[in-house]
Amino acid sequence: MLSDPIVALATPPGRAALAVIRLSGSGAFEVAARVIAGFQADPARHATLASFHEADGRPIDRGLYTTFPRPHSYTGEDLVELSCHGGLLVPGRLLAALHAAGARPAAPGEFTRRAVLNGKLDLVQAEAVGDLIDATAPAQAHAALNQLEGGLSRRLAALRESLIEIQALLSYDIDFPEEDDGPVAPERIAGQIESAAAQIRRLVATAPSAERLREGALMVFAGRPNAGKSSLFNALLGSERALVTEIPGTTRDAIEAHTDFLGWPVRLADTAGLWNAPEKIDRMGVEVSRRYLAAADLVLLCVEAGRDVGEDEDSIAGARPTLLVRTKADLTAEAGQGIAVSALTGEGLGMLRRAAAERVFADRINLADLEPGLTRERHRTTLSRALVALGGAVPHLGNGGDAVLAAHHVRQAADALEELLGFIDIEEVLDRVFGSFCVGK
Repeated sequence: MLSDPIVALATPPGRAALAVIRLSGSGAFEVAARVIAGFQADPARHATLASFHEADGRPIDRGLYTTFPRPHSYTGEDLVELSCHGGLLVPGRLLAALHAAGARPAAPGEFTRRAVLNGKLDLVQAEAVGDLIDATAPAQAHAALNQLEGGLSRRLAALRESLIEIQALLSYDIDFPEEDDGPVAPERIAGQIESAAAQIRRLVATAPSAERLREGALMVFAGRPNAGKSSLFNALLGSERALVTEIPGTTRDAIEAHTDFLGWPVRLADTAGLWNAPEKIDRMGVEVSRRYLAAADLVLLCVEAGRDVGEDEDSIAGARPTLLVRTKADLTAEAGQGIAVSALTGEGLGMLRRAAAERVFADRINLADLEPGLTRERHRTTLSRALVALGGAVPHLGNGGDAVLAAHHVRQAADALEELLGFIDIEEVLDRVFGSFCVGK
């Protein structure tokens, strides 16, 4: 395991009041002493004012440094954080000086990767660090913080312990074959396996909504040309993102934008109107619209207020979860069935936001606190593998069964949980998780 000194900018580059540089690893304090005048490792976790300089003594800046001796640091290693003035020149010179002093540039996510390898975080918590940084809506940040604080990890660790207990019971049966039916009835072991499998199934069931929460629910505007889709799209975003004219067919391609409805993350997609287009370019736009409709978490079917819903629009409503939106409600007093909205006056926009959020996040939106959920495909596929392994264990219990094979299947399920938490050091898994991190994290 690498523990050499690494360094990176922990704040975004560019014009700013301050920049923070993070230095970690074996020998980090020695590296810092070559750059920080009068460097002292003690007192720990105490900001100290000092001058930063290059190897030849030329001054770089005057700022603060804080030391975090191992193991009481983010990475579990000796760690120093240097706070200097922002911009491009000063942080760049300070980084260059630290490189010259013996630290190498950190790889993406390497600080958090070392935290995992040193037991400061498990892999699920480390993923939550990235999710918290990337969060654009309050509900996303809340869920990521819940996961970072161990909400999901505790569930998985308890499941792992229950599987280890089952393995112990099976091992006793293997070691004492002369006992009739073993020290524990096969029905009891089967019950414990089913209890663990039921808990895993409940977690797997959270995957669709938890992944949707992490990525943002895709809501697609659909309807005939000139139904007011683009105007509504702009009104919900609060900006002129899509072109709007009175000419039908103005939108020929899909336009996506991120926002939130009542704190819940959504991806709005404005699409071309659905009609029998005579021109090739319009037909291509309609085809793009249909692909978006096939992937939508919710279709916002836009029909002008006061107009009957046509057969083609009925077919849209039957294909995917759909919310009927009556656009241009300011033009008539009789909107008809659905949510009446006006992009011009703002009428009904709040109601639409609430209805759409409740429809998509119905299983999570009313919870006082977000339940732990499987936020990534890696979580879902790994736990699904554990379920298959547990299913293979039950037929080998009892008379005529083979306790060794049953224990093997339970061990496979426990291995899957350990892989999920990062208890097994699998480089390929670590590379995939931390490859998308910023270098300073």
